[in-house]
Amino acid sequence: MFVSQSGETADTLAALHYVKGKVAKTVGVVNVGTSAIARDTDIALPTLAGIEVGVASSKAFTCQLAVLAVLAVKAAHDRGHIDDAERARLIGELRALPGQLNQVLAVGDECRKLASWLSEASDVLYLGRGGLFPVAMEGALKLKELSYIHAEGYASGELKHGPIALIDRNLPVVVLAPRDGLFDKTVSNMQEVMARLGQVLLISDAEGVALAGEGCRATLAMPVSGGIFAPVLYAVPMQYLAYYTAVAKGTDVDQPRNLAKSVTVE
Repeated sequence: MFVSQSGETADTLAALHYVKGKVAKTVGVVNVGTSAIARDTDIALPTLAGIEVGVASSKAFTCQLAVLAVLAVKAAHDRGHIDDAERARLIGELRALPGQLNQVLAVGDECRKLASWLSEASDVLYLGRGGLFPVAMEGALKLKELSYIHAEGYASGELKHGPIALIDRNLPVVVLAPRDGLFDKTVSNMQEVMARLGQVLLISDAEGVALAGEGCRATLAMPVSGGIFAPVLYAVPMQYLAYYTAVAKGTDVDQPRNLAKSVTVE
């Protein structure tokens, strides 16, 4: 399976050509239906995000998550891991995502206020567990791309295996902690950060903020929890924070330095 917004990414395309004839099927998750990856894979799954103008993809990332989520539900049902009722429930949650995303857009004003703090940092750490770990990496990537601030996304459980050495009173730490089965463990990691004077921004739903927000430098309450598809929703504040931090620093949000829209050379 090959995931590419442009469908022209050089190393991804090279990997596709390498495995052709060696695997049962190739699948491309792409935003450009006429691209090389769309043409050269056995099955092309379009993300239908429309033209992505900014170099740092945002809506394309969200649509990729949605397509992969649909594929996961389909595979689980076909393999007998979920029954018809569970499939219908999950599809219902997917259908609810656009409305929930509209609600989440309301956190933009709060992200704009937080950006003045983040824009003064030289480093930022993002923490998440389970499905929120990749979203932490997305947040760090967007901040690096747009504002030129060094940032890293880590799995919360890896904190004590190295990154905790970075913690001091000058380090903003963005913690993604929806109210799920991993919430208590994530909060425990967050408290370890605060015990070492790290400046925590907790992002959770309202109940999570009420339970764990005390002592944080700042909190951001998501209007919906998101359930199993929370990563789709939690990507929004990650991208908002990067956007407004870049605006606060005066960098070019749409055309960051040294970056190209499609990486077509290895």
